[in-house]
Amino acid sequence: MSNSDLLYRYLFEKHDVRGELVTLNETYGHILENHDYPVAVQRLLGEMLVATSLLTATLKFDGDITVQLQGDGPVKLAVINGNNQQQMRGVARLQAEVDDNATLKQMLGNGYLVITIMPKEGERYQGVVGLEGETVSECIEAYFRQSEQLPTRLFIKTGAHQGKAAAAGILLQVLPAHKGNDSEYEHLAMLTETIKAEELFSLNVEDILYRLYHEEDVTLFEGQKVSFHCTCSRERCAQALITISPEEIDALLTEEGHIDMHCDYCGSHYIFEKMDIESLRLNGGTNMESNNHH
Repeated sequence: MSNSDLLYRYLFEKHDVRGELVTLNETYGHILENHDYPVAVQRLLGEMLVATSLLTATLKFDGDITVQLQGDGPVKLAVINGNNQQQMRGVARLQAEVDDNATLKQMLGNGYLVITIMPKEGERYQGVVGLEGETVSECIEAYFRQSEQLPTRLFIKTGAHQGKAAAAGILLQVLPAHKGNDSEYEHLAMLTETIKAEELFSLNVEDILYRLYHEEDVTLFEGQKVSFHCTCSRERCAQALITISPEEIDALLTEEGHIDMHCDYCGSHYIFEKMDIESLRLNGGTNMESNNHH
């Protein structure tokens, strides 16, 4: 079976170490398709997408996670949103040209990585680390060192497979119950580091695990589907319009004849004519009332 857009968890029976492996060709393609991103930015979003998927799988909760890079360089913002159902979306905002071979530092300048975790139940959590690493992987490893104190390594590959954009990666993490011996973990990390992009993009998960760890006892769990999913909707746009002052909306209507709300993530357009706005105002007023009482 094809391992496209599936996330797998696996465990090393003799070591307190777990792994995850994800391939994201279709999801990655969807994130790129409505945009004309420079090559370096495409790679960056691919790396962030893989990292977010792997991170989401390390969290035991229902809810959302946002991984974003912010900086003062040509790339002002790059963000991936995901949730525990492995539904992903992402976008980048540029304020200048980006060279095809630009490094993370050259793209973002002075910046930081922000990881926001929003469980449906419980407290929202935000972790921030400076962009000290050379790659997205290194920055996220630094985040784990700061926040979780669980040794964590990410191995991320982006590129093309069969003419389409491809992104994949592996995460290794020491289990909280881990007793001591880091040399075993280091050994597993060295084995994992030998994976080639082409192998990750083309082989199925059993073959990859065998190729990397054939002397280990590895338990592989069933895969979880990863997909592109945008949360935009006409209702959400309507809610946003209600918060804008009537004068501004009227000015827009006079100027354009209608209001076009465009979703950066998926490219959808939501058009509101004058009539739509009037009915929003009639019903929106009452909706606003009821919303205020929650």
